[in-house]
Order: sequence, then C-alpha cells, then structure tokens
Amino acid sequence: MRVAVAGSIASDHLMSFPGRFSEQLLAEQLHTVSLSFLVDSLEIRRGGIAPNICFGMGLLGQRPVLVGSAGEDFAEYRSWLERHNVDCDSVRISELLHTARFVCTTDADHNQIASFYTGAMAEARLIEIGPIADRVGGLDLVLIGADDPEGMLRHTQECRERGIPFAADPSQQLARMSGEDIKLLVDGARYLFTNEYEAALIEQKTGWDAADILRHVQTRVTTLGAQGVRVTRLQADGGVHVLEVPTAKEESKADPTGVGDAFRAGFLAGLCWGEEEELAAQIGCMLATLVIETVGTQEYDLGRGRFLERFAVAYGDDAAARVAGRLGG
Repeated sequence: MRVAVAGSIASDHLMSFPGRFSEQLLAEQLHTVSLSFLVDSLEIRRGGIAPNICFGMGLLGQRPVLVGSAGEDFAEYRSWLERHNVDCDSVRISELLHTARFVCTTDADHNQIASFYTGAMAEARLIEIGPIADRVGGLDLVLIGADDPEGMLRHTQECRERGIPFAADPSQQLARMSGEDIKLLVDGARYLFTNEYEAALIEQKTGWDAADILRHVQTRVTTLGAQGVRVTRLQADGGVHVLEVPTAKEESKADPTGVGDAFRAGFLAGLCWGEEEELAAQIGCMLATLVIETVGTQEYDLGRGRFLERFAVAYGDDAAARVAGRLGG
C-alpha cells in the first residue's frame, strides 16, 4: 500500500525568557510597545504535520511520500527524513520563500509570545498530485493534513477527479475554513481524522450531524486524548459500527506536541500492513504514547523489543505477535 502524506512542513524555534512578560508591559504604553527579550535558550525542532506523520511511518518500516512546500533551507531537514525512510522527492522547493516556522518565547510563568511564518507553505496550492502518483507507480491513499487551505482543497478535488482514495485531516485549519469549504474537504474521504473538539466544530460549521458526516465519509477516526480513539463506520445495512481502543499506559508525560501525528502514523502503517482497523488503532495509540514521553515530535525511538513488550501489556500477546511479524528483525 503506497501512502502520500500532504501537509505543512515547518520548524519550531523555541526560546525561554527567565523573567515575566507582565513586568515589562506598561499599561499606559500598550499602544506603542517596543520590547526585546534577552533569552536564555533556543531549541530548534523539526515539525510540521506531514513530516511528523511520515517520520513515524518510517520508523515502522514504511516509505511514505512527503508532499508539501518548503524553502531552500530544507536541505538538512530533508536529509534527516530520508535517513528515516521518508520519500522527499515530491517536496516542492520555493525559489523565494523560507520553510514555514513557528517562533515562540516562553516566560517564567509559562506565558508565551509567538509568531507563525507561513513562508513556502503558501505555495502548496501549486502542487499536483497526479505527477506524484505517476512517479511512484500509483497511490493507494493520500492523507491531506493541515496546510495552505487552498492547497488542501485543491488536493482533495484532484484526488476525487483522479479516483485516488484520500483521508481528510484538517485539524488546525478548521478554525479559518468556512462550512462550505469543510464540506468540500471531507466529502468522499475514506477516513476523516479529528479529535473530539474538531469533530464537534465540523458539525457546527457544516450543519451536518454525526449521521450526515458518516454518509459523506467511509470512516471517522476520532482521537479521545487519554481515553484513546473511536473508529466509527457506516455499514452496508445502514447500521453503525463503533470501535473504541484505549491508550497504552505512559511511563511519563513530557510533551503532548505531535501526539496526534504519531497516532496517524501508526494507524496508517497498520493499514499499509493490511491489518484490521482495531490493530491499526492500537499501533497508533502505542506510537502516540512514545511521543508524549518525549520532548519533540521526531525525537522518539521505536526500540523494537521494548515497543513490543509494552504493546503486549496494553493489547495482548496475540496482537503483539502480529505486530512483531510485521516489524521483522
């Protein structure tokens, strides 16, 4: 099964200010703020929806196709991803713009001042899916994640026109998209990925209720935070099949950033192996647990033996044996 993952490509620049922003702000001068904060640290982390998902799939032995737009400064990031089994040959490199980046300063009270530079991400709308499918010998699924909104809609429409199965994963872009655009984005999707809040937001913005959405997508995959994930599918007889999978117990909680991306990576890898949705969801939940225990979205390691040991505790020896057979040595 050949999977392409379309979405934002970005880096996170995270800084720490040892003081308090509130002590630097003067109420009578808020109309003319001019401040500079001397920070103690800078962390640059790899990020973006699509690379995060591709990285996790690569750890599980897949070779996903990364689809997105980046700048000339993408070379080092590209090398990292290719070393982790990600096909980067379909990334569009902008001639004018830098790779998107999130720049954030956090003070001693955990208040944050942040900016997001869209950069090359705005050129995702120029990417055609057809040539990518031709290059790799066909695509079995395209996951369309948060990216340039116009690009997301274009990818969705092209997949429909070419008969390429797609998964809709709008996440952060739901806030700025209209109900009509959301309808266009999800209609006909094989999978619709959301968390609980995003699921409710889709219903509120589109005017579709849960039953309506199931008539427009084959399967809804809704992450439930600490409660795991719910997979809902409309059956041929009109009934609704609901599957719920719990999370694997975490050993610590370091950083929740990227947990949803890791779940998607594991779920998609399970589908690529030809496994049922229950095992795919279990793999996704286990990978998500590894991420929440790690600072950074691509800093975790699979650790095959330990992964399978923990998987067996969470989901049983039979499920772990099936995963072991897929992971190989």
